[in-house]
Amino acid sequence: MIIPRILLAAMFAIALTARGEDPAPPGRDWPQFLGPTRDGAYAGADLAGAWPAGGPKTLWQMKIGAGWSGPVVSAGKLICFHRVADKETVQCLDAATGKPIWKADYDSTYQDDFGFDPGPRSTPAIDGDRCYTFGAEGMLSCWAMADGKRLWNVDTRKDLDAGKGFFGIVCSPLIEGDAVILNVGGKNAGIAAFDKTGGKLLWQATADEAGYSSPIAATINGKRYVLSLTRAGLVALDPRSGKAFFEHPFRSRNNASVNAATPVVIDDQIFLTASYGTGAALLKFDEATPKVLWANDASLSSHYATPIHHDGHLYGFDGRQEQGCNLRCIELTTGKVKWNEAQFGAGSMMRMGDDLLILHENGELIRAAATPAGFTVKDRAQILGHDTRAYPALTAGLYFARDKNNLVCIDLRKN
Repeated sequence: MIIPRILLAAMFAIALTARGEDPAPPGRDWPQFLGPTRDGAYAGADLAGAWPAGGPKTLWQMKIGAGWSGPVVSAGKLICFHRVADKETVQCLDAATGKPIWKADYDSTYQDDFGFDPGPRSTPAIDGDRCYTFGAEGMLSCWAMADGKRLWNVDTRKDLDAGKGFFGIVCSPLIEGDAVILNVGGKNAGIAAFDKTGGKLLWQATADEAGYSSPIAATINGKRYVLSLTRAGLVALDPRSGKAFFEHPFRSRNNASVNAATPVVIDDQIFLTASYGTGAALLKFDEATPKVLWANDASLSSHYATPIHHDGHLYGFDGRQEQGCNLRCIELTTGKVKWNEAQFGAGSMMRMGDDLLILHENGELIRAAATPAGFTVKDRAQILGHDTRAYPALTAGLYFARDKNNLVCIDLRKN
């Protein structure tokens, strides 16, 4: 019997998912927050070694609504989640051309208590023929990628008694097996899993308030875990049952504080970082009680951006965004600072091979060497305006990023 190619691909993807591996071919998709492996790494080999004079070409751009939700891309389709007037809007575009495919929305009355932004903060997740969004007021929705039909939704604030938080609800959905997993912050539902097909609540765990960090899934010592940094600290869970193995305290003593960076997993070690006097810690995983290998507030205290790991070193932003961050490289095993660019400013970053791709909050895109030897800029170009805080996406050599007014597609491919 000859198995059709599309069915064979689907069977292969299912097998990889069952083993805890990512089924997306390297460089093709960026379907979720922090990319296909949720660590900010781009595996494609199709990028130019140097940018042309004047910077890389902008293939297309479009005006968008409010929010700090990052774009995601799968199978040539881009999803943009933003606030247009009084609607949280999900928009699907052709990734290569920016041509609209469909648009859907629902009412939103969210207003930021501090006047920053009324739009969604959570980056969507694409899983095959479906897309999942989590709005600023806690509305979890599932959309058909083909036509934008809303397949199901759950109001987590109403159903799980989730709080508003300081800056709305931010957690980006994690798709793990048959579940959509979120740090909800509800009463006795600090972390919750929903059936990705119909939205049924599968399990709920902890009574922790929500932080601004998004959960990750990792295979450690041959076993699959979900790791979530809540407002109280790190929680390790069984992704199928929600059983909590441990809760490791990690938060500032300052009540007006948040945990925002996603945990970074390197083999059986977990790196945590937060600002507000919290600092950083490297843990060695253990189901009962993780061992603290080192902890301090002098190495890398990240306000909101998740650090990037490469060859035994971490690269990230140290300090509060509003006070002017430093850009740093630290040694993973010791926390020793290898180099420091003082008052660099805030932003986000990803890794492509041996290079870092840094998107500064002022809209400048910088390519730099990912090396502990020193901060070496290879290329830089202004691609957006100020208030660029949403995480970008990179797929098939095309870089997608947004500020508070525009979404752009930048061509980083080889000629």
